[in-house]
Amino acid sequence: MSSSKPVNNSAAEAKKAGRPIDVAKRDAIIAAAANSFFEHGFAGTAIEQVAAHAGVSKVTVYNHFGDKTALFKAAVEKECEKLRGYFSIENNGGDIRARLTAIGEAMVAFLSRPEMVQFERRIAAETDADPSIGMAFLEAGPRRMKAQFTAFLAHANAQGELAVPDPELASEQFVCLCKGMGDLERRFGAQDVAQINAHRIEASVEMFLAAYAPD
Repeated sequence: MSSSKPVNNSAAEAKKAGRPIDVAKRDAIIAAAANSFFEHGFAGTAIEQVAAHAGVSKVTVYNHFGDKTALFKAAVEKECEKLRGYFSIENNGGDIRARLTAIGEAMVAFLSRPEMVQFERRIAAETDADPSIGMAFLEAGPRRMKAQFTAFLAHANAQGELAVPDPELASEQFVCLCKGMGDLERRFGAQDVAQINAHRIEASVEMFLAAYAPD
């Protein structure tokens, strides 16, 4: 995988001059890249293909992202933004039980989509040949979401809604409880059952609150 970056003097000069980045063009590139990465995986995605679908030149893609790995991270980060609102400390959608339930439901729904399951399978397979792909995925996706949820729990602790001595560990515990065997079963072809997911999430929230109830 080549990470060389084409030289574009005019783009460099524009950046130095403080010209605003073309946000719409960048968003179009990320959207095209996300579609390609999800459908074809990392190795099966070509910068030329992404550029064509985004309606820009290959040089424009490199000017915005530098290399394919950076583009991959940006696409994964954009996908994970769908969950950011649930982790926001400004999320006042009910009491802590209601907010944790909403987080569990959103997370399981996000991860159980067929395209996400297939995408994770592809990335796991490609990581055997190139471990950097797996690390890029972890950094841009799961670890970012974990950091956001950790901040959410730390805030709940500070507000007295929970008593969580280690928010980072607690975030892992909650995610594992909500996913249960469902995450593993989906990867190996088992069908999702909505009632089982709902029951697992409800029980997970109950156990989590019992463990971290404030005094």
